[in-house]
Amino acid sequence: MSITDFLLIVILVSDLIFAITIVFFDTKNPAEVWAWLLVLYFLPVLGFVLYIFFGQNYRKKKMFQLKHDADRAFMRLIELQKSELKASEIPATDHLSASFRRMVLMLIEDDASILTTNNQIKVYTDGSEKFADLIAAIKATRDHVHLEYYLWRNDALSHEMREVLTQRARAGVDVKLLCDGLGCAGLPPHFFDELKNAGGQVVFFFPSPLGFLNLRSNFRNHRKIAVIDGKIGFVGGFNIGDEYLGKVRKWGYWRDAAVRIAGSAVLLCQLRFFFDWNYAAKGRHLDYEHRYFPDITTSAGASVQIVSGGPDTYWNPVKESYLKMINSATDTIYIQTPYFIPDDSVRDALRIAALSGLDVRIMIPNRPDHPFVYWAGLSFIGQLLDSGVRAYTYDNGFLHAKTIVVDEVAASVGSANWDLRSFGLNFETNAVIYDTTVARRLKEAFTKDLDVSTELTPERYANRSATIKLKESVSRLFSALL
Repeated sequence: MSITDFLLIVILVSDLIFAITIVFFDTKNPAEVWAWLLVLYFLPVLGFVLYIFFGQNYRKKKMFQLKHDADRAFMRLIELQKSELKASEIPATDHLSASFRRMVLMLIEDDASILTTNNQIKVYTDGSEKFADLIAAIKATRDHVHLEYYLWRNDALSHEMREVLTQRARAGVDVKLLCDGLGCAGLPPHFFDELKNAGGQVVFFFPSPLGFLNLRSNFRNHRKIAVIDGKIGFVGGFNIGDEYLGKVRKWGYWRDAAVRIAGSAVLLCQLRFFFDWNYAAKGRHLDYEHRYFPDITTSAGASVQIVSGGPDTYWNPVKESYLKMINSATDTIYIQTPYFIPDDSVRDALRIAALSGLDVRIMIPNRPDHPFVYWAGLSFIGQLLDSGVRAYTYDNGFLHAKTIVVDEVAASVGSANWDLRSFGLNFETNAVIYDTTVARRLKEAFTKDLDVSTELTPERYANRSATIKLKESVSRLFSALL
């Protein structure tokens, strides 16, 4: 028997074992189970490799047991806050109609996401302004800086951020940086040495000694959170890299979305950072000291819930917040996302909303950065056009914003895309904001983007080329795995 024959037998036997594991031990939905079985059957060698890197969900219960234990450490206080908030029946303001008050209660029950009502919000759609404010806030910090980002590039912006953090660490500021092991796999091995030598701490979430060859391609920490002195927080879609400033020619102008928060919602961002840091840090746990959770003196402002989801939760609060916003709308639903691979529940909710006469609009990029995901997403959008959903492709560079704004009263801004990966495989965090000023600002940004976008009408979609139709058909077959 040749070595090739032997390896082929090993792969085929492994595929059989994987198939048994998928059917009997995994908790995927049926569509994903069948998709993996078809891949292993028709593409045994490639399927073997793909499953090794992308299919190992069956271990997640064991992998996240420690994380569950850490999350429960603060649950008693959250339960107390929940009871107090529910007892007060939630303040009835102009931006919290009966339907959105129900959404608040749902997210409290589902995600322990406390409603805070005293937040000052600044919306960003441009990276230059966002990073100028973030860097200024870091330079002004007196006690601590906590950053949690999926991706850092090895470029000018990341070098500037590293230098500012190093300077603050040398000045005695407590600097902690949580990076994703796959998103930051392209960094040189000693990229953060100067920061560490200055006293800063850097931890990687699910790192791999082999860099991009990471067997945990699922379960990535996709969050983008910054907390400054427990008083200022940033949540959104921007990572750390020059493309987010529009300085990479391949992508051109980079259209994204983020918010700066000053108010009690920052404490919930801090809590999210604590949970993630204590899971990844392995022995360098943070204690819940008062300096990390200072008293917030502002008394009025926007109402905000910080909503997080990931593979450590059976249901996904982020997806459910999207669904509840769609189902609570009475007039308009405007969505921007770089990737659109909805499950049946989200697709049906959008279709029903459009058929009910609501103005439902979805905007995606006009170019793919992940081709399979892009072409699969285009097929799902095409399926919604006949119900009255209006779709647009953004032509002024690359659209990376992950937002929904409803009825000019409620909005969500964060890291979660409208796809199955964000709905179940990645750790994500969004700020759900109930405020007419913020909602109108985001709706105005969407409307302004229409000037540099092309509408994907039913006629235009029907006349797409045979090549695009083929790309859509092939990509959609793998949509449950994307």
